[in-house]
Amino acid sequence: MESTGYLWAISAGLNAALAAISAKLFFSQFIRIGFIILFNVTMWGCYVNSLKALSSLQATVTNFAANFLTSGLAGFFLFGEALSFQVPCSL
Repeated sequence: MESTGYLWAISAGLNAALAAISAKLFFSQFIRIGFIILFNVTMWGCYVNSLKALSSLQATVTNFAANFLTSGLAGFFLFGEALSFQVPCSL
């Protein structure tokens, strides 16, 4: 049951990243908005299912990690964005 929750949380993170990717990838405003809505609705459905099997902390951290990693890799491979391994901090 717990492993299913992690799969739902990872799926939620991937869908969140796909929403961000589609916001940059498509030129048609209509298609862009359609994909953003589709991926966000799917993300919320997956996230709610992950909350049924995991604690809110486990679901949120897993969702965030999948979203963060997928968005970063997509930015690098699809859009040529630089990846920095330094953690920004302000003093």
